[in-house]
Amino acid sequence: MDFIPDFRHLVAAAQNRRPARLPLYEHNISTGMMERVLGQRFAHLDGQGPTQQREYFRHYARFCREMTYDCVTFEVCLGSSMPGSGAIVGGRPGPIQSRADFAAYPWADLPRRYWERAAPRFDALAAEMPEGMRGVGGPGNGAFELSEDLVGYEWLCLMLADDPQLVGDIYQRIGDYMEAVWSEFLRRYPGLYAVLRFGDDLGFKSSTLMSPAFLRSHVIKQYRRIIPLVTATGTPFLWHSCGRIFPVMDDAIACGVCAKHSNEDQIALFDEWIARYGSRIGLFGGIDVDILCRETPSRVYELVLERGLRFRSAAQGFALGSGNSIPDYIPTDGFLAMVRAGQEIRRLEAAAAAA
Repeated sequence: MDFIPDFRHLVAAAQNRRPARLPLYEHNISTGMMERVLGQRFAHLDGQGPTQQREYFRHYARFCREMTYDCVTFEVCLGSSMPGSGAIVGGRPGPIQSRADFAAYPWADLPRRYWERAAPRFDALAAEMPEGMRGVGGPGNGAFELSEDLVGYEWLCLMLADDPQLVGDIYQRIGDYMEAVWSEFLRRYPGLYAVLRFGDDLGFKSSTLMSPAFLRSHVIKQYRRIIPLVTATGTPFLWHSCGRIFPVMDDAIACGVCAKHSNEDQIALFDEWIARYGSRIGLFGGIDVDILCRETPSRVYELVLERGLRFRSAAQGFALGSGNSIPDYIPTDGFLAMVRAGQEIRRLEAAAAAA
């Protein structure tokens, strides 16, 4: 394979500079997809002993390199270490519904719980990182997703009416947790990641999930504690957020967001994201997941080639990929068609440069 990964291409895109070679990017790729493409089972090795964990990341990183990514996308989510969490998926309240629940929750122990789960994974990733590659990701989840996990979206809305001070106190403790983990992560793993990020879905198809004023007062307030820690190290920060979040984009950019990911054509065409923000931040993605799911592989290839060339021309910092992520239900051939189209854009650009 003649592909030589170079993480600096993704760094350039995240810094809103034009990379010499178009980088490919995904927020997450399911291990089921990786196994099907590689023809190798390895997902069961995650979370086992050190030897098995390293073997897991050997295959995980090999997939990223063979698909011609310049970085290995990987995160360990903060919510996974919070006792009783999971209300973000809906249908039930979270463990904090009252002031008494808040007082009893083991806030001080959350960083220890996180590192107990995360450190073996980050260590194994570091040991198996291919030459020329670095990570993209880090400690996942933003403040709003963590509040949904701890309270539940519907119950958070009720709590805001019944006890707004409790809502504010919850976000303060969530920010404390995030700051503790991020500070330790940056101390432990300097240089392991080329681009750092968290995902925090603040919107849906037609609006933000909470009022822009609420998001500024509670959620973005916590961003201002975390993002400067990252950018102070010289590492660009990438923000993943789904939905129609235009009312708070300027606030996020003011916090130090260097690049943005997640788009859906029903919300706004990627061309609109470029027109609005392409002069200020890098923009990643561009290909609606619906295209990958519903179109034939040949049609996926055609659409990605046409759109990728257009986005590459219009945006300074652009990395090509799905508008969200690659879950198991995306057809393998659809995903591979997108990757091949990205590789063809690279080939066409290299040929034009050599002519």
